Amino acid sequence: MNSYTVRDLQARLAALGHSPGPIDGVMGPRTEEAQDAALEATGKAHPSCLFHSSGLHRIVMHWTGGAYGDIALERDLYHALIDRHGRVILGSKPPEANRGTNDGIYAAHTWRLNTGSIGVAVDAMAGAQESPFDAGGAPITRAQLDGLAVAVADFCETYDIPVSGYSVLTHAEVQPTLGVRQRWKWDITWLPGMARPGDPVEVGDRIRAMVANHMPESRDAA
Repeated sequence: MNSYTVRDLQARLAALGHSPGPIDGVMGPRTEEAQDAALEATGKAHPSCLFHSSGLHRIVMHWTGGAYGDIALERDLYHALIDRHGRVILGSKPPEANRGTNDGIYAAHTWRLNTGSIGVAVDAMAGAQESPFDAGGAPITRAQLDGLAVAVADFCETYDIPVSGYSVLTHAEVQPTLGVRQRWKWDITWLPGMARPGDPVEVGDRIRAMVANHMPESRDAA
């Protein structure tokens, strides 16, 4: 049985286009109105039906902070890694392992936000420094960025996750968007071609635009 928090519900409603107000974990009147609107629009009978049956409803994008070349620890922490050539390396646990976290067997990629969350990381940024900025010895490659977009789009299609800033977001966006405090995370705020790290949401929007281009509706329209 899946268990969704009020914060999860608010983020899902926002991702589906029904504004619940601030993502604050409080079931207030705006959240109730958005929930009713979503149920009516989808013809669902219960809020849990707004979520995918797998229990997965969010993707968090990271960089590993490591050198090129995956290691066992990285495969344990993420469901998928993208190597420097843009190839996907599957983690040691399937996304469904994060349906729940009570059993302790899951990919622990995001502090206090692992339940229901798929973790995807570009295997890069060893020795990177935010300020003064230094991309380190293994900066994100353009091939990795392209591979990230394709992998995330595949997960979105498989698990019915909207390409929205509330459901597909970088680690750096988790705190400002979902209100879940993180530990000074700045991934992913720098992309190839940038002189320095940018605003988390603006950088996230750039990645989401790339993901959207790989979704079925975009491919069909091409």
